[in-house]
Amino acid sequence: MPSFPHPTELPDDQRVVITGLGLTSPNGNSIGEFRDSLLNGRSGIKDYEVRYFGKTVAGVCDFDVKRHQSRRDARRGTRAGSVGIYCAREAIADSGIDWDNTDTSRVGVYIGITEHGNVETESEIYEISKFEYDTSVWTHHHNPRTVANNPAGEIALNMSITGPHYTIGAACAAGNAGLIQGLQMLRLKECDLALAGGVSESIHTFGIFAGFNSQGALATHQDPTKASRPFDLNRNGIVVAEGGCLYTLERLSDAKTRSAKVYGEIVGYAMNTDATDFVLPNPTRQAECIRMALDRAHITPENVNIVSTHATGTGMGDILECEAVRDVFGECNNTHINNTKSFIGHTMGAAGAIELAGNLMAFEDGVVHPSINVDDLDPECAINGLVLNEPKEIGTVDYIFNNSFGMLGINSAVVIKRT
Repeated sequence: MPSFPHPTELPDDQRVVITGLGLTSPNGNSIGEFRDSLLNGRSGIKDYEVRYFGKTVAGVCDFDVKRHQSRRDARRGTRAGSVGIYCAREAIADSGIDWDNTDTSRVGVYIGITEHGNVETESEIYEISKFEYDTSVWTHHHNPRTVANNPAGEIALNMSITGPHYTIGAACAAGNAGLIQGLQMLRLKECDLALAGGVSESIHTFGIFAGFNSQGALATHQDPTKASRPFDLNRNGIVVAEGGCLYTLERLSDAKTRSAKVYGEIVGYAMNTDATDFVLPNPTRQAECIRMALDRAHITPENVNIVSTHATGTGMGDILECEAVRDVFGECNNTHINNTKSFIGHTMGAAGAIELAGNLMAFEDGVVHPSINVDDLDPECAINGLVLNEPKEIGTVDYIFNNSFGMLGINSAVVIKRT
């Protein structure tokens, strides 16, 4: 594998930092609300009903769509587009960037998604079923709503961004993939500011629920707030959730020029592929991805203070990821391991980006948020350093490691350093 230079030896115009973030999640519509929920055990999962599928549970967002969109534009566009616009606008506001005087031809929009277009297609088929499937009533908005670049394109339209925009289809590793793409484009000087992360509208398509249900992988529980329970012996599947998180990424040189607040620096990343199964993870390949990201960051497992796991609450998925994490971090005494899906469910393409945000504030407060709903830890998921049910104060946090994996064996990892 080609060697990467030590991050601190790179010139400032090759070092990439996070200067702003905007998010919507089932338990918070800002980083402050989200972090408070994670530290105080507030789940965002509730009872939910899906057309054709029926009653289930889901992670549902309640952000104000009209805060950054007209009613007309929201109706013409998509839920994923609205999620993305909200997150992008909030990220710019959080960053302190003078948007009115920004050259938007030098802004890139890189949005990770799991899938896009199913919601709109299902809804249109439902509508024409009322007219004996007469396609003349099919909406003329369908094609721009369903093209794969839609969420990024809606952001660009809303914010008059004339630089490059596109989505990165990387299954449930897409949130990390968006960040990685943003970093690479900044280093290549293809843009001067990147809006990067992931979005998901998954709860609005019955196909997602039906698909997981047919796999025996859809979570159920009489108390919706306890339905998502990664690592617990009685876990029984995934809770589908919507949400988004986008970051403003800048070169360190530009951030210094404007004296920007910096959340952290991206110092390592990796992506690889299992190439073994459509759904079942390969822990050997996952561990390789983790080690590759550590090598690129020029750190050892012992340097990492927090590992954010991808674990979704499925039987074998959690066990196999724990095998990979244990293989790399199992002997570390100062590494703490948590999971965010236990609070909000699985936000699919947004998962990696949202889950990073859940831990990012630990650079400031030195607290590791827990994985909740672990009443009876599965022995096969036991790892040294798991933080369960209650937050843990650990003092200084220097490195956060963010795992995010997806179907068809796509693996991703990102390493963030305190600045």
